[in-house]
Amino acid sequence: MRPIFSVAERAVPRVWQHPISSTRIPRTLFKFDSICARCRRQQFQVRFFNGQMGDDPRWLSVVDHPAQIVRTGRKHGPGLIILALIPIISFALGTWQVQRLDWKTKLIAKVEDQLVKDPLPLPPRIDPSVVSEFDYRRVYATGRLRHDQEMLIGPRMREGQDGFIVVTPLERGKGESTVLINRGWISKKMMDQKDRDREALPTGEVTIEGMIREPWKKNMFTPENQPEKGKFYFPDVEQMAGLTGSQPVWIEQTMVQDLLESMNREAKGIPIGRAAEVNLRNNHSQYIFTWYGLSLATSIMLWMIVRKRPTSEAHRRVRQNINW
Repeated sequence: MRPIFSVAERAVPRVWQHPISSTRIPRTLFKFDSICARCRRQQFQVRFFNGQMGDDPRWLSVVDHPAQIVRTGRKHGPGLIILALIPIISFALGTWQVQRLDWKTKLIAKVEDQLVKDPLPLPPRIDPSVVSEFDYRRVYATGRLRHDQEMLIGPRMREGQDGFIVVTPLERGKGESTVLINRGWISKKMMDQKDRDREALPTGEVTIEGMIREPWKKNMFTPENQPEKGKFYFPDVEQMAGLTGSQPVWIEQTMVQDLLESMNREAKGIPIGRAAEVNLRNNHSQYIFTWYGLSLATSIMLWMIVRKRPTSEAHRRVRQNINW
């Protein structure tokens, strides 16, 4: 008799109880390579006992477990479109940062060139439209500080301490305009003029050396100033000039940075001026590396997803049904 077992199906003799008959008949336990081994084993059992497949309670009927229509032609969804946009957008942002880096480098070079020049006397009248061309230009002006029109901008932090920026109009000689002077930072406990030393409030004619700066721009998180209450959260040059009758010209007083001098000024309530140096941040090189790196990484991910063959569960089941 011709055996119905394949060579690949190694047999191990065991004793098997047929679910219908009470006769104990030896059976063979096969090692099937296919996932459909259970179905093939059921067919063999039916052939061996000349019975029906429905007589076996373990038999799975197509009626009880109908086939499902599975769509396997669609490989990718809308997420692929989003993933394809990421490298394009990040590459565009990286290119934009390259342009910003070139602009910022030229701006810093221009500012440093302004700082190395000797300070110039401030003209009697200043055209506000040309202030941007003289940004960071060192100048000096002589006049009398109007402490009665002093404005405090804040709060502002310095080395972990809360304080304010002191802005005082400088009233110059006859025929000359009044300008706004950013004298520097004072601690919060010295905000009242009565608590300061006399040196902090000079009454005679003084000469202020500093830098011309462009009018400030507030960000979206800064609240609006309340001049009627004497509260200023950011330096609105136009607004402050209108309140004091000054020209909208902003000059930041400078000083040589020294630790002992700064401690002495802080104790007496004398404003601590800034150093005559560039404080422009230039992080565009990091941004360029970040955006271009993101573009490269997402491009590799997109390529791997596109070239990958679909190995979903639905596709595997379809191949199994074909094998049946």
